[in-house]
Amino acid sequence: MTLMAVTDKAIEKIKAMITSGELAPGDRLPPEKELSEHLGLSRSSMREAVKALEVIRVLDVRRGDGTYVTSLEPRLLLEAMSFVVDLHDDSSILEIFAVRRILEPVATGMAAQHIDAERLTALRAEIEAVNDSPDVENLVRHDLAFHRGIVECSGNAYLAGLIESLSNHTVRARVWRGLTQADAVERTLAEHTAILDALESGDAELAAALTTVHISGVEKWLRDASQLP
Repeated sequence: MTLMAVTDKAIEKIKAMITSGELAPGDRLPPEKELSEHLGLSRSSMREAVKALEVIRVLDVRRGDGTYVTSLEPRLLLEAMSFVVDLHDDSSILEIFAVRRILEPVATGMAAQHIDAERLTALRAEIEAVNDSPDVENLVRHDLAFHRGIVECSGNAYLAGLIESLSNHTVRARVWRGLTQADAVERTLAEHTAILDALESGDAELAAALTTVHISGVEKWLRDASQLP
């Protein structure tokens, strides 16, 4: 059996300890020798497995203290995916928008069932705080805050975290659109207002449909542009 196969086996066994509840978030793993004997694996394969699980934020190796299971919060576990998305080039930005277009309307529809008056008021204030001619940085900040505020109400932290990760990686395209499209401010605010109105009325289908149109508009602009700078 190759070293990689043995390491994969060790990873699976540690994962099983976590999923079974034998190890819970925040728990300290047994010492390496004890753990390797308990699982019937070599210490070298156990060491490689721990390194791999540390990279994807499942384990936290504290030098001089021990190895712990992390909180396993969605934000932590999605960081590895965020790193991969960081490696995208301009030619793949449309693919990222396409994934957003699939996921974000679903999250918005779900938010219609969970969003409360306090969040609605905050989102309304967020829209009203954008003046008639904001600079591009403030427009993009508003756009990110508005969408984040909605998906956080979806009731699914993993879905919200995934969308947030994808959304953060479309900032460059948003900035370029804000600089080059004459009606970017008016269109963005009008579409955000329509989405918020649908959420406030509890119309999940309309909120989802309006979100699809909103994201699709940016996709169309990107396709029409000759290239991203």
